[in-house]
Amino acid sequence: MQQPRLVASDVDGTLLVERRPSQRTTAAVAAVLASGTPFVLVTGRPPRWIPPVAEYLPGLGTAVCANGAVLYDIPTDRVLSAVTLAPELLRELAATCARVLPEAWLAVERVGKGAFDDIEGQFLCEVDVRLSQPGAYRGVWSSAQHTAVPRERLLDAPAIKLLVKDPGRSSDELRAVLAPALDGAVDITFASSNGLVELAPAGVTKATGLARVAAAAGVAQSDVIAFGDMPNDVDMLRWAGHGVAMGNGHPDVFAVADEVTASNAEDGVALVLERWFSSQVRRDPAPRVASAPAHAHAPRPPGGVWSGRSAGYPHRDHRG
Repeated sequence: MQQPRLVASDVDGTLLVERRPSQRTTAAVAAVLASGTPFVLVTGRPPRWIPPVAEYLPGLGTAVCANGAVLYDIPTDRVLSAVTLAPELLRELAATCARVLPEAWLAVERVGKGAFDDIEGQFLCEVDVRLSQPGAYRGVWSSAQHTAVPRERLLDAPAIKLLVKDPGRSSDELRAVLAPALDGAVDITFASSNGLVELAPAGVTKATGLARVAAAAGVAQSDVIAFGDMPNDVDMLRWAGHGVAMGNGHPDVFAVADEVTASNAEDGVALVLERWFSSQVRRDPAPRVASAPAHAHAPRPPGGVWSGRSAGYPHRDHRG
């Protein structure tokens, strides 16, 4: 591949190590942006979990969130578009889940006009009496990041994704049970192996979201390079002109990638990007992008302090 005209990267398990990019990866991203090449975050994360990452990578523009369902402009803290699951469909999906996975818990992700609109109402999970029974699973959802409501409340408004959690099964097992039962009504994917799958509007993937960003930037599909590590990255790696799987990735991404790089802990993204952008890489602890306008920095939550509730960092199961 010649020098890419757009670089796209998954976040968790790909770009980050212990919740932040390494110095070398940060420098490589800065070099990409300094060359005038867009660097696009493409993630399962909702918009509220983007600013903590963007603070390490000044100069970013549009991010693809919620596995392609949401386009979010980082500098202006504005949700540009969102594709949602209608309440009627949510109720049908919940009924199917109750039939084939009676032990599973449900949650929904919603979105506002900006990353921090109605922060209490963005991630809702169900209240379930099983949580108080002896021997029941506890801490199914990260306590700092959810609002617990009755199941019917989850289903009464549009959502960008429906999450299905069963700690007694792997994510691969959940997908195997749900896929035939849902019969293509939604897209099913996951970003961790810990018994969590995400249901999105049919036909909405990281690939469709990235395609919209590339088209807006006037970049051809063949000129896009994309990095990822989990099944929710498969469509994006297949779509991109050059798809790169991380060495720590799921077998599904190895099967479709054009190349396998080192793991996220070994700077796998930087190792590939330095082929084209190495002359511009700076290895100082806090690389900056000279061309980034003053306003192109990550927005802050209300009060200006990061916390699990205001956006902070995702639970290890709810990311991507």
